[in-house]
Amino acid sequence: SAPIPFFHRCAPVNISCYAKFAEALITFVSDSSVLHRLISGVMTSKEIILGLCLLSLVLSMILMVIIRYISRVLVWILTILVILGSLGGTGVLWWLYAKQRVSASAVETQIAKDNLQALLVYAISATVFTVILFLIMLIMRRRVALTIALFHVAGKVFIHLPLLVFQPFWTFFVLILFWTYWIAVLLFLGTTGTPVPNEEGFVEFRMVGPLKYMWWYHAVGLIWISEFILACQQMTVAGAVVTYYFTREKRNLPFTPILASVNRLVCYHLGTVAKGSFIITLVKIPRMILMYIHTQLKGKENACARYMLKACMCCLWCLEKCLTYLNQNAYTATAINSTNFCTSAKDAFVILVENALRVAAINTVGDFMLFLGKVLIVCSTGLAGIMLLNYQRDYTIWVLPLIIVCLFAFLVAHCFLSIYEMVVDVLFLCFAIDTKYNDGSPGREFYMDKVLMEFVENSRKSMKEAGRGGGAEGRELKPM
Repeated sequence: SAPIPFFHRCAPVNISCYAKFAEALITFVSDSSVLHRLISGVMTSKEIILGLCLLSLVLSMILMVIIRYISRVLVWILTILVILGSLGGTGVLWWLYAKQRVSASAVETQIAKDNLQALLVYAISATVFTVILFLIMLIMRRRVALTIALFHVAGKVFIHLPLLVFQPFWTFFVLILFWTYWIAVLLFLGTTGTPVPNEEGFVEFRMVGPLKYMWWYHAVGLIWISEFILACQQMTVAGAVVTYYFTREKRNLPFTPILASVNRLVCYHLGTVAKGSFIITLVKIPRMILMYIHTQLKGKENACARYMLKACMCCLWCLEKCLTYLNQNAYTATAINSTNFCTSAKDAFVILVENALRVAAINTVGDFMLFLGKVLIVCSTGLAGIMLLNYQRDYTIWVLPLIIVCLFAFLVAHCFLSIYEMVVDVLFLCFAIDTKYNDGSPGREFYMDKVLMEFVENSRKSMKEAGRGGGAEGRELKPM
């Protein structure tokens, strides 16, 4: 080895060291038959996997464009497409299973048996998922129309602020930079301390004093700063959407509302974002510790302790989701009133409690519709993958390529549609605050879009008609 001029580290001089490592790795892969078959399946289908990943990216971009221009009918289009897609995907899976079962009986190979078993699992899972999806849509069918107004305004937001679509790219890029830095520091922590030769002739680095606790500090920093970066994205989106909503003349919008929002974030609201992300970190750390304890004690603890651990993890998970939603609304309140985090969180909580039915009927249904969009992209990509991999069924295994493609498709769809979901949440809080402090009279005019005004008027009419008829649906449409 020879020393590197930076960081006081050594690196092998001869490349044969890396060649031996590669040889050992290849030997390990060759000895493991299952691993060898899985990796060979991925390598054989690498062109298909890359093409399907690109397809999921294109589908996500197309869905964002559709959201911008046909938001009025988007909810119904998504509903119909998901119904047809789930039925079609389930039917194709059962058809491929029946077809391959006939061909597999003639050609008895291990790969054919594995593919047949995988197809049966996929078909049964798709059938169960389709039934559950139909039941949920049947229950929520009367509330779907309530999201159309907010979806329409959200489409206008993306027309005026097209750069919002690219927010996931910048956030993902910053996260990659931070994670790279974190791994580099982690490697440096592995060789800190005093080098001491052991009995076998190797050198161990023994840490003494505060260095022993730097691992925990570094792990907490990973969670906190990752949450901080995501919170900065939420604050940026909230600031840009709030600027759009509370600007009466849209032609008077700033030239770049997103950059103006980033400027306000850096100058005034970094403390708010840091505090909000730290609260999420305080909830995540105990949950991760409980998950670690549950993993270490697997098979050793009694039934009562196992159920208590799972109950605690479930409660912490629910608390984390609630705090994340409250934080996002607190960032919106901060963007509106320029107040500190605690005051903004209190104001947002009061608004959400006052409009609990609207939160359940509009916000939740909107998130469900966007979830259907994610399902549509994953199902379309997975169906295309099944049709393409069907031509390689004799020499590749489907399981790992399909899992990789579907996970990537869901990740891409989630990154894009989460921005739209965030915009809908911000618009809802702006709408609630607007209707709380304004009534449309001179001097207290609404800031909301005409579509939302029509929605309020229709809600009032529906409430009056239901009040005369004594229907239960009228109470759900009660104006704020």
